[in-house]
Amino acid sequence: MGSIRSSNVKRVAKEIVENNKDVFTEDFTRNKQILKTALTSVSKNNLNEIAGYATRTVVKNRMKLQREIDEGTVTV
Repeated sequence: MGSIRSSNVKRVAKEIVENNKDVFTEDFTRNKQILKTALTSVSKNNLNEIAGYATRTVVKNRMKLQREIDEGTVTV
């Protein structure tokens, strides 16, 4: 079974990724470093959860775009 993330972690991660699409990548460590500078008063555990969910969101968005391109519903 996978771990369940709180809605607060999901909300913060989605907002940050949507506002900074060019900054975040599929690399967890790089995303974690970016979030360390952006979020100052966050615990280590929450920072890791937010970075992990942000990474997962970037991967899902890339996979969704690739699937749409393959199906021909979106042109690049």
